Amino acid sequence: MRSTHVVVIGSGFGGLAAAKQLAKSNIETTLISANGTHLFQPLLYQVATGVTVGERIAPPIAEVLRRRRTVDVVTGYVTEVDAERKVVTYATADGIEQIGYTYLIVAAGAAQAYFGHDEWADRTFALKTLEDSENLRTRLRAAFDAPAEIAARTVVVVGAGATGVEVAGQVAELARRFHDDAEIRIHLVEGADDVLPFYGGTLSGYTLAALEKAGVTVHTGTFVTAIEDDVVTVKDKAGAEREIAAGTVVWSAGVKATPLAGVIAEATGCETDRNGRLLINRDLTVGGRADVFALGDMTNLNGLPGQSPVAMQQGRHAADIIRGKTGPGTHFRYLDKGSMAMIDTPHAVIQPPLGLPGLTGIVAWAGWLAVHLYYLAGMGNRVAVLRDWLRAFVGTARPGFTATAALPDGAPTVTVGAPEAGEELPGGLGVAGAPDGPRQVPVA
Repeated sequence: MRSTHVVVIGSGFGGLAAAKQLAKSNIETTLISANGTHLFQPLLYQVATGVTVGERIAPPIAEVLRRRRTVDVVTGYVTEVDAERKVVTYATADGIEQIGYTYLIVAAGAAQAYFGHDEWADRTFALKTLEDSENLRTRLRAAFDAPAEIAARTVVVVGAGATGVEVAGQVAELARRFHDDAEIRIHLVEGADDVLPFYGGTLSGYTLAALEKAGVTVHTGTFVTAIEDDVVTVKDKAGAEREIAAGTVVWSAGVKATPLAGVIAEATGCETDRNGRLLINRDLTVGGRADVFALGDMTNLNGLPGQSPVAMQQGRHAADIIRGKTGPGTHFRYLDKGSMAMIDTPHAVIQPPLGLPGLTGIVAWAGWLAVHLYYLAGMGNRVAVLRDWLRAFVGTARPGFTATAALPDGAPTVTVGAPEAGEELPGGLGVAGAPDGPRQVPVA
């Protein structure tokens, strides 16, 4: 069994930030990535709507870290952590392997939450992985090929946080610009009284007006109670129910920890919240272990949002403790640099920090593009995405639609239009969920 000084589990924003920070002190590090890529999640909805293609936003993590000579990258799925022996067990294409460590940083991200009703996953499209976005892209292409009068041309988006707003706005733009004002019915369902409820006030009001102008029907104070046979049932706070015939349902209404959080909790004695997230200590350590750190979406600390800026700052904080730049036990302090959400071209909102007035319109839209382009990994990817944006937002092309129209394996089994004779869809959907949070500016 080989060993290293630091094992980092996860190749998202937090894991990447930790690995880069450790490399500054030439600390021997092994990063274990489940899929071998660094996924830039904020642009998944653009893959789904054909603005860009998946490889631009998910480069190999080994390529991203190629200049950090003290960082080794392996592709594998962690199955066990022995905190007493300081050993991580992981599965690779070649079998089961183990690696010893002095310090462990866990940044495994989050999964889509269906609030105890996992059957919802078979009815809806999530946006947590590259495969999710490609599945939704295929469904949207099929929807626009279907007759305008059937349910296939109706899209329901559940949750009006940043992801839901961006999906709804971009689908509307897709119909308007790429499909020459093709008819599409878009419903955005939100349990709170505002879209982008974390903003509220002027920014939420601006977002609502922009969505409605784009043709999106917004249902605030409304919850999904059932999805059966291409019909979404919603109920408002007054108890009034409505059925929406829809061929596509996008679920962006909540997250939960990945199974690895349970593995870490069992290994360290760390408690978890109701969503399975680790209740970490204020210095980001886990349970009673000073040598195990956890960060990002899989953790719960002082109500911090599960967003990329938090994960990046946490990754650097944990790395600085390990490399001696910050004292052991130092509390993590999050520096809020603002948050933002895209609506459509050229509409976006930015909530600056320190209570400064919010930004809207083309200024916020340009700021959103600039910030996300800057933090995209790889100069080649930035150039390619910028070119895609020019073609999609200045022109009317959709570079991502050069992908195959065949439905990938594992896509949700939602029918386009009416089911075939004798075909039944699984039923029994019940409660509604909470919206995801605002799109945090990926600046840390």
